[in-house]
Amino acid sequence: MRALVLGGGGITGIAWELGLLAGLRRAGADLAQADLIVGTSAGAYVGALLATGVDLEEAAASAARIELELSPRIDPALLAQGFALLADRSLLPEQVRARLGGLARAAPLGDAAPHVARFAAALPVREWPVHPRLVSTGVDTATGEPAAWDATAGADLPAAVAASCALPGVFPPVRIGAGYYMDGGVRSVTNTDLAAGADAIVVLAPTSNMFRTPPQAELTAVGARRSLLIAPDGRARSAIGGNVLDPGRRGPALAAGTAQAAKVAGAVARVWS
Repeated sequence: MRALVLGGGGITGIAWELGLLAGLRRAGADLAQADLIVGTSAGAYVGALLATGVDLEEAAASAARIELELSPRIDPALLAQGFALLADRSLLPEQVRARLGGLARAAPLGDAAPHVARFAAALPVREWPVHPRLVSTGVDTATGEPAAWDATAGADLPAAVAASCALPGVFPPVRIGAGYYMDGGVRSVTNTDLAAGADAIVVLAPTSNMFRTPPQAELTAVGARRSLLIAPDGRARSAIGGNVLDPGRRGPALAAGTAQAAKVAGAVARVWS
């Protein structure tokens, strides 16, 4: 079994991942042929596009025009509390998640319906694919427990993607079933452990900042026979900049991902073959 893991990284992460995937396909390393796709936050959106067979060239071309409308009611003080929690090494990970969930629920961001509707409009196909198996990650805001939705979970695909992208304090938690869920990146920027059992794993990780366990350590712990982590190279890091929600960085991040694909295509092919 081959697994593709798509990590979180904001609007610039979406653009970089789509540029990289399109460039790899042109180079003969088509990661859409995965048996399992695990998507977190930005990767949940990219994964949904890839798994449902959306034209990758068109998706990459449109990446420079992706819009995520930010609420004018975002509370900078609340965001600062969230970043402080992520950096607090005195707390257990589950304590951090539970406290972030409380902040997410307290944020004055209104109803999540417009947030979900944006993803419904941005996904040409809104039904879960039969193959590959697509997994979208989230975190329960009440308990801090992780969630992983697929075609068997009974969740609406746009809602699952929107929940995985619901960064605490920036976007409102999304209701799925009886719970309210926030960004899957609160648990892990990649959630690579959900690909355990795969023979070959390729991980795209647009960012690794502020996470206790680096993406490479997560990948190593899974113990796949063949594996590869791809993070932004120097050009891509410069293109992405310091704000992953900066819309002005979409085009440069896309171009940098496309250019990086040529450098890593051989390594991807060796893992993927």
